Amino acid sequence: MADSSFDIVSKLDRQEVDNALNQAAKEVANRFDFRNVDAGIKWSGEVIEVQANTEERALAVLDVLKDKLVKRGISLKAIEPGDAKVSGKVYKIVVALREGISQENAKKIGKIIREEGPKGIKAQIQGEELRVSSKKKDDLQDVIALLKGKDLDVALQFTNYR
Repeated sequence: MADSSFDIVSKLDRQEVDNALNQAAKEVANRFDFRNVDAGIKWSGEVIEVQANTEERALAVLDVLKDKLVKRGISLKAIEPGDAKVSGKVYKIVVALREGISQENAKKIGKIIREEGPKGIKAQIQGEELRVSSKKKDDLQDVIALLKGKDLDVALQFTNYR
């Protein structure tokens, strides 16, 4: 009998991120407390740029973005906001998007699976994802439940379950 398996990945749905960004931009443009503070949010290449005339306002715009991302089902672990920096008369915060599982995190996840998961589970690192396989499908479901219960610093999705 062939092994059952699934992949552990960390990917972002770019369309959902774009939708969240557009919703946040609309809200910032329409909200009274953001009037006359040069508040804005936009794509800047592969990163999101948040700006306002004070650091507090820039952080408030970032909170609006975070709220929209959560409502669209995107984990906040997938974004990495930088510090507010002065650029001319405005404060800017660059928000990087994180995709893929680093080697360090993949090793951590593999160790958790080996130590706390059911016996007979194999976890292999394949680039920026992990392939987990076992003879029993129930064991795979136990591993998914185990990893969902852990507080890891990376957003995980489980794909290719067979």
